[in-house]
Amino acid sequence: MGIIECLIVEDEPIARDLLVQYCSYIPGLNIAGICENALQARKYLESASIDLLLLDIHLPVLDGIQFLKTLKHPPVVIFTTAYEQYAVRAFELTACDYLVKPFLLDRFIIAIDKAKAMLRAKQITAADGPIAQEEGFFIRTDGKLIRVKFHELVYVEASGNYSKLYTTDGMLVPNMAFSALEKMLPGAIFKRAHRSFLINASYVSLIEGNRVFLGKYEVPIGSSYRDGFLKALGI
Repeated sequence: MGIIECLIVEDEPIARDLLVQYCSYIPGLNIAGICENALQARKYLESASIDLLLLDIHLPVLDGIQFLKTLKHPPVVIFTTAYEQYAVRAFELTACDYLVKPFLLDRFIIAIDKAKAMLRAKQITAADGPIAQEEGFFIRTDGKLIRVKFHELVYVEASGNYSKLYTTDGMLVPNMAFSALEKMLPGAIFKRAHRSFLINASYVSLIEGNRVFLGKYEVPIGSSYRDGFLKALGI
């Protein structure tokens, strides 16, 4: 992966300075610009190609979540905020990670590694042809063909001879075996946390004991999969 172009959107000078300092420790991460509010950021994005947004939520005039909703093709987003209560809304908008201030450098590095994984996955799917460029696949359920986009698929659960797909919009139950679904999912994005669960690594927000939290979802970590799973996340 080449240089990651990053835009910082933060209205607090101390928080901005800390993000600049943290970014300086990450090889290949370039701060392309710094904006104090969302309107400045929108104008910046009109004329610049950005890979990653480090985005505060409480901003003047237009908050970070509202701002993200206005973007048709947003970059990868890491929210940086002092408020925990917006995490579910942030992950519903497919945020890569959610950092609660004050956060330490090690937590920032984990978030950047997740962003790198998401960006690599986008590159892989873009290079794999027309179907992959749509970043998804079709499933048949309830007599309908539904396209499931990779970035909207949070995790997959084995359920007997079938599978359950949990997306940002809800749950789908196609007539498809778990093993067949696994072959359709890019390994750069989806990691095995348990013999019955495949998760989208970009949604991991918290790991506690033998549980991994994916925004509003909670998934168990199998003891025999734990080390490999953590290694896949760069932990």
